Amino acid sequence: MSDRHLPMPSPAPGEVMSGRSIRVLCVDDHRLVRDGIALMVDREPDMEVVGCAASAREAVSAFSRLRPDVTLMDLQLGTSSGVDAIRAIHRIDPAGKIIVLTMYDGDEDIFRALEAGAANYLSKDLLIDDLIQTMRAVIAGKHSIRPEVKAKLEARAACKPLTPRELEVIKMLAKRMRNKDIARTLGISEETVQVHVRNIVTKLNARDRTTAVDVALHRGIIHRW
Repeated sequence: MSDRHLPMPSPAPGEVMSGRSIRVLCVDDHRLVRDGIALMVDREPDMEVVGCAASAREAVSAFSRLRPDVTLMDLQLGTSSGVDAIRAIHRIDPAGKIIVLTMYDGDEDIFRALEAGAANYLSKDLLIDDLIQTMRAVIAGKHSIRPEVKAKLEARAACKPLTPRELEVIKMLAKRMRNKDIARTLGISEETVQVHVRNIVTKLNARDRTTAVDVALHRGIIHRW
């Protein structure tokens, strides 16, 4: 678990500081963000950050040890994924309350996180008061998704999803691989690759393979992590 270096001493694992009831785990790969959130949350009389983590592995370990009331989870954790951490945490405790707090707002990012078990999805540009209010609501069992998040999920529902093979192809297109290289890697013909590319372009409502990659990155279908 990452050190926080906060002015207030951290309690021992499982210990709740006097007068506080909501125990928070903060997961983010940027130390400045972790410490900033900890300082703001610790100002609340009924909340405290009991631990921080910088990777999916650290997040799962910290959750298992600390059993926080709510976990704030970023999606990009260095080379690991916050969605993977959410799934792993829910294998430990299906009732674990997790709020995604991230800069990624693609509809696929949102869908994957909520499908994995996140109770809510927030952008890092929101006000601290909104974050505190959402944490209290989630603790109370209220999962009111923000209107902009709902709108993106509704837009996603109207789109045709890419098949697993098309996902493989779009990831290779993002690496600027040529059709023949994709064909060789996947063990299929170039003609089949061309069919997949055409389907991808159509489903993503793109002009060509280059703009299809841009759309896929914007929506969170793929990442450059």
